[in-house]
Amino acid sequence: MDFNLFQNIIKKIKDHELTGFVSHKKMAPLSRIESLENKSDLILNKARKAAVMMLFYPKNNETNFVLIIRNSYPGVHSAQIAFPGGKVEQYDSNLQVTALRETFEEIGVHPEKINVIREFTNVYIPPSNFIVHPFLGISKEELQFTIQINEVAEIIEIPLSLLLDDKIIVNKTIETSYAKSMQVPAFQFYEHIVWGATAIMLSELKDMIKLVM
Repeated sequence: MDFNLFQNIIKKIKDHELTGFVSHKKMAPLSRIESLENKSDLILNKARKAAVMMLFYPKNNETNFVLIIRNSYPGVHSAQIAFPGGKVEQYDSNLQVTALRETFEEIGVHPEKINVIREFTNVYIPPSNFIVHPFLGISKEELQFTIQINEVAEIIEIPLSLLLDDKIIVNKTIETSYAKSMQVPAFQFYEHIVWGATAIMLSELKDMIKLVM
C-alpha cells in the first residue's frame, strides 16, 4: 500500500471503536479464547505489564511494519517473533512511554521519530502472566534499525499489503515450552510463522485497517 494513502487511512483509526475480542479470537489457539474474553480483575491486578509498538513506516514509498525475532533463552518467549517492546519499568511514567523506550532500546528507533496514534486492545498471556498493551505508531521517514544483540536476533520488515492478504493465514502444529504439540492459527510471512499474542494483536490491527479503508 502506498504510504501517503496509508497516512490518510490511519487517521480514521484514531477515534474508531476497537474490534477487540471479535478480532482476537480469529487468531487465538482454542485454549486461549476463554482467557482473552474473560480477563478478570484478579488477573489484571496480578499480571505483569508490558507494552509493544506496532510501528509502520515507508520503504520505497510502500507501507511496512517491523517485527523482531527474539534471541533464544530459557523462557516462555524464547526465539519467538514479536513486536518490539517489553515489560514496564518503575521509572516509566505510562505504558506508551514503555513501548517507545523499548522500541528504541531493541531496534534503535528514537521516540521523536514515532507518532503514536492510539493504544489497541490489551492481550493477556497466561504462560508468562503478562498483559501486553499494544500501541499503533507511525514514522514518516524510512528507518535504519540498530538491534540490541542481547535481546534481538533479527529484524523482519513486512509490507502491509502482505498482512491484508487472507491467503497468508495458516494452521500449524507447534511445540512450546509448555505444550508438546498444539494446533494454532498463524500468519505466514515468507518463511516466518507468527502465532500467539503477536498474531492476536495483528488480527485486530488488520481488521481495523480493513474497516476504515
